[in-house]
Amino acid sequence: MRPIQFECTAIIPGTASEIAANIADVARWREFKGYGFLPGIAHAEYEQRTVDMVGSRLRVRNTDGSQHTEEFLEWNPGLNPGGKIVIKLYDFSPPVSNLATHFIETWDFEAKGKVTLARRSFQLFPKQPFTRPILWLIALVFKRAIVRHLAEMAATAAE
Repeated sequence: MRPIQFECTAIIPGTASEIAANIADVARWREFKGYGFLPGIAHAEYEQRTVDMVGSRLRVRNTDGSQHTEEFLEWNPGLNPGGKIVIKLYDFSPPVSNLATHFIETWDFEAKGKVTLARRSFQLFPKQPFTRPILWLIALVFKRAIVRHLAEMAATAAE
């Protein structure tokens, strides 16, 4: 089924490798606060961590008690002139498990001197055709949460 897609960008001080180190640091995941009815992250921990990060899996518990798994499918943040990280979100607890099969999050990096253009895109895969409109509404709120999170990442990196 065709996914619902959106993309957000931000200029973040530092290199793609520095941004990736923050992504790998589960203690930083609580910095994602959500937006409106979309919950933030309360806790994340590795179920499995590989040396090259590909295949690493995290179990994530959200502030509303819901949970999901995130798995790194690609981890190449330091490629020149850019880089990429791809994460699959799946094994959702209700209510998202009733709406979507999985999400794909992609980070693309482009070096711009001492800063990095970070492009964060999402694909949300509806479980059924009738769940698509509800998932589309969630995507609108999710996009606002990602915009805010990227801005906070940029502000924190600038400090």
